Amino acid sequence: MKAIKRILIANRGEIAVRIIRTIKDMGLSSIVIYSEADRHSPMVKMADFAIPLGGSEPSQTYLNIPAIIEACKRSGADAVHPGYGFLSENAAFARALEENDIVFLGPTAETIASMGNKIEARRIMEAHGVPVVPGNNDLPDDPDSIKSIARSIGYPLLVKARAGGGGRGMRLVEEEKQLLDAIESARREAASAFGDDGVFLEKFVETPRHIEIQVFGDGQGNCIHLFERECSIQRRHQKIIEESPSPALGEAERAAITEAALKAARAVNYRGAGTVEFVYSDSTKSFYFLEMNTRLQVEHPVTETVTGRDLVRDQILVAMDPSHLPDQSEIRLKGHSMEVRLYAEDPANGFLPSVGRIHKFGPPSGVRVDAGVESGSEVSLFYDPMIAKIISSGINRMEAIVNLRQALDETVLFGPKSNLDYLKAILDRPSFRSGDFSTAFIEKEMKDWKPDIDGITLDRARAALAVLYYEGANKRRWQPVHRGAWKADGFQLWQTRA
Repeated sequence: MKAIKRILIANRGEIAVRIIRTIKDMGLSSIVIYSEADRHSPMVKMADFAIPLGGSEPSQTYLNIPAIIEACKRSGADAVHPGYGFLSENAAFARALEENDIVFLGPTAETIASMGNKIEARRIMEAHGVPVVPGNNDLPDDPDSIKSIARSIGYPLLVKARAGGGGRGMRLVEEEKQLLDAIESARREAASAFGDDGVFLEKFVETPRHIEIQVFGDGQGNCIHLFERECSIQRRHQKIIEESPSPALGEAERAAITEAALKAARAVNYRGAGTVEFVYSDSTKSFYFLEMNTRLQVEHPVTETVTGRDLVRDQILVAMDPSHLPDQSEIRLKGHSMEVRLYAEDPANGFLPSVGRIHKFGPPSGVRVDAGVESGSEVSLFYDPMIAKIISSGINRMEAIVNLRQALDETVLFGPKSNLDYLKAILDRPSFRSGDFSTAFIEKEMKDWKPDIDGITLDRARAALAVLYYEGANKRRWQPVHRGAWKADGFQLWQTRA
């Protein structure tokens, strides 16, 4: 049993704020590190201790392992929560913490390394009976042999980097004449992005869903699942909207895919919170292992909403004592939850990041809002431009959609351009509302969408008047329609009882 009293958060933005809230709720001490660009951020104001790292480049700050280890020593941190991104799936970081007797709130370095190599991950899953996409793990150098392997897999197929993710080092090949150029292009991109030019071939599953399973392990062979998340609404391999449960799964399909996820977690003796991702075919009800994310996911709030669990709290408790792992029978699925990612980006200009000062950010009430910014914050060019995650709940899927759509109408944002109207348009599409969609949704349904510049200008003017009225009326309180169990104060890590 390991006593944990002080936790350093090796991250920034909304996930740092979200972790701080749980740490405070548990009566523990929170420590943040911060860059020059984040000097005035909410996380710095909220934490019990804040340690400047200097500079603003990620390599100087949130990716600087020696500096973070030194911050742990200076602050007396017992444990580190890596959040997501940055060093959250870096085996060297996890190993360095272990060598300095600091608890890493995540899996072992060995698990991170094995799942970070997609070829190794495929081998492990195949050996433990987890279905994987048909493909080849060992790509030879000889062009004729490569072509022969590709023919045996069948076109269309994907060339994929064995390291990293996010669509980098990935190429779709529809016919043989494209194959060798695609492999060379993927190798170059993978080497640049990940320092590893290894690639492999995999059958392209056309118009699948992307369904992932939240798993949790104690590092001693015991694992549970917390049901699935539907993550098929993606643009350029980046998730935009997530929900739980998936509208595609019946009880039999849910039982099969969650059991496969548990096999995957047990195969690596998983410790902490992780996610097993699958591609899923609506037509055949078949699914295939895609990858395992060895960290807390951006979209974890939808799982918390439908299960009533605080996953960060569970991470901390299980790290203190593995016996704190809940029993599978304790995990119940109730209602529906949906999350959108609000970004500072310009839809009219290829969704490029939109930096600058947030003059006014008014989050909606009645839903959960995870935000790392406030009015007056700066959206920096150094980091991901996420402003907030807005998470609704409902008795069923349609109620969750209606509540989320109303919440987006209530959201006030002046300053950088954002994807707010894009999110509204997605929620309004009949195919989205019906639940009948795949990872091709954005390409098919939103390809011709363009922001209504005149309408947006008028809406902003109306919203500005509403803000002025609201702030000048002694902050009169009003009650929104019921939107589920989360308290209507922006963010609470507990739920009201029905």
